[in-house]
Amino acid sequence: MSDPHHPERGRRFGGGIRRWIAATAGALALTAGLVAAGPPASAAGLTQVTGFGTNPGNLAMYSYVPDALPSGAPLVVALHGCTQSASDYYTHSGWPQLADRLGFAVVFPQTSSANNANSCFNWFEPGDSRRGSGEALSIRQMVDKAVTQYGSDTRRVYITGLSAGGGMTANLLAAYPDVFAGGSIAAGLPAHCAGSVTAAYTCMYSPPDRTPAQWGDLVRTAAPAGTTSWPRVAVWQGTADTTVRPANATELRDQWTNVWGIGQTPSRIVGLTGGTTLSVYDDASGRPAVEVYSVSGMAHGLPVDPGSGAGQCGSTGTYYLDTICSSHHTARFWGLDGGQDPGGLPAPTGLDVTGTTDTSVTLRWNAVAGAESYQVFRGGTRVADTASTAYTDSGLATGTAYRYTVTAVDSAGRAGVASPAVTATTTGFTPTCHTASTYDHTVAGRAYASAGRTYAKGSDQYMGLWNTFTVRTLKQTAPDHYVIAGC
Repeated sequence: MSDPHHPERGRRFGGGIRRWIAATAGALALTAGLVAAGPPASAAGLTQVTGFGTNPGNLAMYSYVPDALPSGAPLVVALHGCTQSASDYYTHSGWPQLADRLGFAVVFPQTSSANNANSCFNWFEPGDSRRGSGEALSIRQMVDKAVTQYGSDTRRVYITGLSAGGGMTANLLAAYPDVFAGGSIAAGLPAHCAGSVTAAYTCMYSPPDRTPAQWGDLVRTAAPAGTTSWPRVAVWQGTADTTVRPANATELRDQWTNVWGIGQTPSRIVGLTGGTTLSVYDDASGRPAVEVYSVSGMAHGLPVDPGSGAGQCGSTGTYYLDTICSSHHTARFWGLDGGQDPGGLPAPTGLDVTGTTDTSVTLRWNAVAGAESYQVFRGGTRVADTASTAYTDSGLATGTAYRYTVTAVDSAGRAGVASPAVTATTTGFTPTCHTASTYDHTVAGRAYASAGRTYAKGSDQYMGLWNTFTVRTLKQTAPDHYVIAGC
C-alpha cells in the first residue's frame, strides 16, 4: 500500500482524493442520486458531430436538424442533467418536437464520467464555466460549428438546461451574452453561485441571500467589458424541489432583473396549466425580459406535458415530470413561434442626452444596420417613432427626471432589443408651497433658527419666533431657496 505520508506519494494521493471528491460530490450536488437514463446518444434522428474545435472541455456534440431546414433558422442548445445523456434529453425534453413544429436546429452537448463521476456539467468549476475555457468554450465552439453547418442565425441562438445543465446555462448566459439571445434555467442555480464543491452544496440547499445588485455584479463581471445587451431569461422551478431549493429561483430572478436594470416586482402574474404560476418582468420598453415559472408541488426535474395538442410536448421519465411543457413556453418566450420575437436587430448603442430645457429633452444614438426606424420609450411608454437617430421629447415638466430607451425596427416592422436606459432631467424648478409652524419649517430644513428667531432658508426672510404657534407659508422657488408667500 502506498504511504500517503511520503512527500511525493502524498501529493499524488491528495490530488487523487481531491479529484475524486470534486467529481463525486459535485455530481451528487446537482442530482442527489439521479438514476442513469439510457446509453449515450444513439436515437434515430440524433447525429453526432465531430471536428467542432479544440474542445478543451472534452465534450461530445450531438444535433437534431429537421428535414429541409432553411438557412437563417434559430438554434437552441440543450444541456442535460447529471447521469443523463444527449439521447435522454433528446427523447424526453420535447425540443425535437418543437424543432419540427417551429423550424430550428437543436444542439445537445454531452459530458461523460471522464469529466465528472456522474456525468454532470461542471457548473461549479471556474475553469469549466467561464468565458474562453473548459466546457464553456467547448459549447461555444459547438455553436460556431452549427452556425457554419446549418446556416443558423447568429442573432437567434438560445440555450437551456436542467439541473447541472441549468447551472451551466446560467454561467454561459453570463459568459457569452454576445452569443445567446435568451436562456432557460430549469431547476438550476444563479450564475456563479458556486466556485467549489462546498459552495455548490450551499447554493443547492440554502443559496446565499445576496442583494440583486450583488447577484447582477457576478454576471457583469463574467461578461465581456462594455456589454450592454443581455439575454432574456426564463426560470423554471418546482415548489417541492428538495434537491435544488426553490429559493434559487428567487435569487435567479433577482440576478437577471438587476442585470436588465428592472425591479423585482412582477409586471403581471399569469396562471397556467399544470399548477404553474408565471411571473413576468418587463423591460423598459414593456417587453418580457425575465419570466419565472413556479410549478406547484413539482419535485426536481424538467416539466413536460406528453401529447400532440397545442402547447404539449415531451415525454415522462426519470426527472421529466408530467405537469406543463416547459420547452413550449420557453420557445414562445424566446419568440420561436413568432409571438414574442424580438426581431433580429440589436440594441442601439450610444444613447445619450444632448440637451435639456425646462420642458424638453433631446436624445441621440448610433445608427443600427438594417433599421428602418426607431421607437423611443419614456419610462417604458412608447412616445415616438422616428427614422432619425435623434429625437426631442417636448411638453415635459420642469425640474423632472425622465428615463429613456430606444429600439431599432426592421423592414418587417419588428422592434429589436431595447438600448440601455439613460436618465435626463429638465431644467428649471417647479415651485411648491409648504404651510407649517416656524418650528416645523426649521425641523424640515426649510428654515433655520437664530437667537430664538426663524428665517427662511435661502432668502433669509424673517418669519417670526421659533415656536409652534407662529404659522407661515413658504414657497420653494429653487433648490434650498424659500420665500414667504401666500400660495
